[in-house]
Amino acid sequence: MTYSGRIGSVVLAFLFGALTATAQNVNQNQRADDVQLNTITTAVPFLMISPDARAGAMGDVGAASDPDGASIHWNPSKMAFIDNKMGFAVSYTPWLRALVPDINLAYISGYGKIGKKGMQTLSGSLRYFSLGSITFTDQNGGTIGDFTPNEFAIDLSYARKLSEEFSGGIALRYIYSNLTGGINVGGADTKPGMAGAADVSFYYQTKRVEIGGRKSVISAGLNISNIGSKMSYTQTNEEDFIPINFRFGVGFKYFIDDRNSIAAFFDINKLMVPTPPIYDDEQYIDNTLPPGDTLGAIGHESNLNPSFGQIIAGQDPNRSVPNAMFTSFGDAPGGSKEELKEINLAVGLEYWYNKLFAIRAGFFHEDYTKGNRQFFTVGAGIRYNVFGLDFAYLIPTKQRNPLENTLRFTLTFDFEAFKKQNEEKKDNAPD
Repeated sequence: MTYSGRIGSVVLAFLFGALTATAQNVNQNQRADDVQLNTITTAVPFLMISPDARAGAMGDVGAASDPDGASIHWNPSKMAFIDNKMGFAVSYTPWLRALVPDINLAYISGYGKIGKKGMQTLSGSLRYFSLGSITFTDQNGGTIGDFTPNEFAIDLSYARKLSEEFSGGIALRYIYSNLTGGINVGGADTKPGMAGAADVSFYYQTKRVEIGGRKSVISAGLNISNIGSKMSYTQTNEEDFIPINFRFGVGFKYFIDDRNSIAAFFDINKLMVPTPPIYDDEQYIDNTLPPGDTLGAIGHESNLNPSFGQIIAGQDPNRSVPNAMFTSFGDAPGGSKEELKEINLAVGLEYWYNKLFAIRAGFFHEDYTKGNRQFFTVGAGIRYNVFGLDFAYLIPTKQRNPLENTLRFTLTFDFEAFKKQNEEKKDNAPD
């Protein structure tokens, strides 16, 4: 694996608490169906962390949920249907606190409608991820220096209603990742990684559907996010994919009466980047591996003799971004069986009382061979005048999980409500 690839893998493992990849004994005549773990790694995986408490309380769903201040992350096109004319949200997530005390994700987003008819919305966001203080050492254990790795992404999106029930949206993104502080590692100079990316999204929401005489809303959303250039952390030509992702979701909201409503949402998402192939383990030049042992033989091309190292299952991961996106639905070494395992599932429920108080719950499932993130989520939200507060709590399905006890907090601010409040004060003021 390249140096930049190693950095991306280490960070991914840090973020999601993935265990070291292991595999069953595989030889040239065996298929990848026998592989136990074949996790897809990318650079800047922090882009895939749920930034807000509302979606985080519903199992990380967001493609087709009601639009809010954080919709630019989940589906930018939803912003065309947001009710308020202007607002912003601030979110904070202490991350992996079961492992380390100082990793956190901060997120701020804002939006405003433009045009006389209110069919267009501009949005922007800033996502900042700090990995805490790290002491770098050399091979002998000597201290090289202290550094606080950090990453951030700046987004700008535009959404427009194409009809009363359908909208489209795009988002542009600048990504910056500084994981090493420019230190020299093994004779190789490092640098911050930078990339540009874009999202293309669509959203459908029924204008009015009645079930049992009560109003209901059916929604669907599609977002292909982080379509962009590869990223490198060294001066070499070796680059890593950023997490290009396909997300599709559906939703159903039912108004029980004038004050109570309940909604259910379901998302699927899949990374549109190469799946690590299986290499011929007999071509290893690393003598630490005994003959026939394929531990680490998945996608670790730097351990192979470049004159050999034939791929025996899957496709060469060294390909262009457009090619990788289109072939990512059929490049897994285990065939369609493994491809299905790369689809993550999320389901969420949300109950609102009088648009003032919400209770939420959800579940997220990722196959154990692809990272094993499986957890329940719960949360609540409250709206009071111009402010709103949401929180979410993550409950992993297994104990001693790095994600356990994860909390998210989001504070929202409604400029329109603030404006109305000021106007009411003026109207009620004595002459």
